[in-house]
Amino acid sequence: MGSSHVIQLSSDSDAERGTGMPNDSVLIVGGGPAGLEAARGVADLGKKAILVEARDELGGTPYASSYATLTPDLRDTEEEMAGLLGDVRKHPLVDVRLGTRVVKSEGRAGEFRVTLTGGDGAQVEEEVGAVIIATGFQHFDPGRETQMYGYYEYDDVITLVDAEKMMKKGKIVRPSTGEPPERVAFIQCVGSRDRQIGNKYCSKVCCGIASKQSIEIKRMLPNAKVFIFYIDMRMYGFWEDQIYWKAQEEYKVNYVRGIVTEIIRKGDRLLVKGEDTTMGRPVEVLMDMVILSVGMEPSRGTIEMSRIFNIPREDHGFLATQGGPLDTVSTPVPGIFVAGAAAGPKDLEDSISMGGAAAMKAVALLNRLQRVSVG
Repeated sequence: MGSSHVIQLSSDSDAERGTGMPNDSVLIVGGGPAGLEAARGVADLGKKAILVEARDELGGTPYASSYATLTPDLRDTEEEMAGLLGDVRKHPLVDVRLGTRVVKSEGRAGEFRVTLTGGDGAQVEEEVGAVIIATGFQHFDPGRETQMYGYYEYDDVITLVDAEKMMKKGKIVRPSTGEPPERVAFIQCVGSRDRQIGNKYCSKVCCGIASKQSIEIKRMLPNAKVFIFYIDMRMYGFWEDQIYWKAQEEYKVNYVRGIVTEIIRKGDRLLVKGEDTTMGRPVEVLMDMVILSVGMEPSRGTIEMSRIFNIPREDHGFLATQGGPLDTVSTPVPGIFVAGAAAGPKDLEDSISMGGAAAMKAVALLNRLQRVSVG
């Protein structure tokens, strides 16, 4: 998935020796949390932000996938994002372009010429000084894992995204019957930590989201039994206390360390087969509904922006950065920055932080280019 060719790039000093006054605006590609924060940051720092979103609404994956609540604090998604969306929509220095895609880019830091295409096919060229890519991720398609989980075969096998949409509507039901499930199982690491399919990484948020959803299911269905089958539970920072122990101790969610090898139908229920790796013995349990904790992959938009802006991708397919842990937003292409899950699996806090950092870096670059041009 990674880029194997070598790209010759200009140095920062070369990029700063422009032929004229650099453009004083920043293009942000992607209207999800990272892109919204980047646009707000750029505008608050006094530069014009052109925010391009391919969908017909802002909000990114939390809106497009109908997230009911945010992890880890279970706050209502729309209520929590309303402030950020409002700041962007009303800011006089933010120009929002919905239903718009980037199709071409030329130039260099301080003088990029970017071609945008709207939903009607009309094209317009914009001149910008810097670019922030915030094109996010896509959820793994569980049908790729040889259908051992039966996602396209059994109605009652769903994904975290499907479950989130149910929670958005305020109820959890078996798709096959419309009735509340009595036994629900989560299966972790679907499409993550799997070298056979090429995803040799942890998607970082799936354990936390499953724990969050297990709490929500128990709140809606107090008598339901909920199980989470995991390889390793990966909770970092405050998530350990906020959702992992809370799910176990307050809501009696059952965590089973094991590997699920197959799901088959048995009567009107699902038989989950696998191995309890703690006890070292096979496991077969009947469930009414199975929720697959699908991981993150580079979005089509991320891959497309890599091509258009000539940004190399790292070994896992996401946009490459060049600063390691001390600079998570600068790409190898001068003047182009990345924020959020376009650079790899990120949670919401990571995405917002990267959006702010990318805005600061982009504006600092424009200010530096302006000083050089007038000096």
